[in-house]
Amino acid sequence: MVTDKDVSYVADLAHLELTEDERARMLKDLNSILGYIDRLNELDTANVAPMAQVANGSAKADETSGTQGFAHAMRADEPRPSLPHEEALRNAPASDGVFFKVPKVIER
Repeated sequence: MVTDKDVSYVADLAHLELTEDERARMLKDLNSILGYIDRLNELDTANVAPMAQVANGSAKADETSGTQGFAHAMRADEPRPSLPHEEALRNAPASDGVFFKVPKVIER
């Protein structure tokens, strides 16, 4: 189970400043999630094929049911022109003419 020390450590890694109430709620939520995972681990999955999918679908039509599955979600992998460098920089709020300028976000 997750301890208050674990929550504080992860919050520090993520640069989060949690109040006592938020830390207590996070502790409760994380332990609830781990408890649910423990319940799932009790299921007998011996006869379940690895990477089994709940939905019946693939990029190709299913010949047994006649459905298209997820064919609409796939497209051919064909090269297409990309956005020209100059045009991308023209849309940037700040650039040096070659690169985008962004504010520094690392404080440690």
